[in-house]
Amino acid sequence: MASIRGNAAKVAPSGPDFTFEAQAYARGLAPVAGVDEVGRGPLAGPVVAAAVILDPAAIPDGLDDSKALTASERESLFLAITATAHVAIASSSSRRVDATDIRKASLDAMRRALAGLPLAAGHVLVDGRDVPDGLACSAEAIIGGDARSVSVAAASIVAKVTRDRMMHRADSLFPDYGFKRHVGYATAVHRAAIAELGPCPLHRMSFRTLRETTLTIVKIEEA
Repeated sequence: MASIRGNAAKVAPSGPDFTFEAQAYARGLAPVAGVDEVGRGPLAGPVVAAAVILDPAAIPDGLDDSKALTASERESLFLAITATAHVAIASSSSRRVDATDIRKASLDAMRRALAGLPLAAGHVLVDGRDVPDGLACSAEAIIGGDARSVSVAAASIVAKVTRDRMMHRADSLFPDYGFKRHVGYATAVHRAAIAELGPCPLHRMSFRTLRETTLTIVKIEEA
């Protein structure tokens, strides 16, 4: 990885910047990885985590919280990130979510993404309040990290694009649920499809909305 120079000083101050990374580098903690997950809230599909080690001399322009970007902006930045940074991705399926809980499944996906990096991180910046267990380096949780750290922002973009692509593929397997439109979130269209068709194997049955819908369907069938 390059030394801290170049694009590290060019990030727009109004968005995520390189402050957290620079502080870690100044303490001799290198390289710095950002990690984030996407998909804690949906009723269906996996939770996806990405870990990214940016090259401080080649930080893509326009990095931001994935939720603040358009789909086309995310796709362009995904290509720029994967071309210039070390990236690893991991996911926890709906079955893993049901077997544990969404928090544990999310943290486990983060841990596996970090473990999959081709370069071991010296310090990790994690979006949110929790840090995955079992890391071999120091780490800090940053609330709103995807809007404050360029490394975490990059991870949020990679995770979002990856998960959206997964749900678009799922749409071809289960076309009646509209996964390409809502990527598993609890929209009115999605809830109506569940009410009509019942859940599919991608649905998270530990979520209350799914349990209540399933109970309603069973009562209707028994009536």
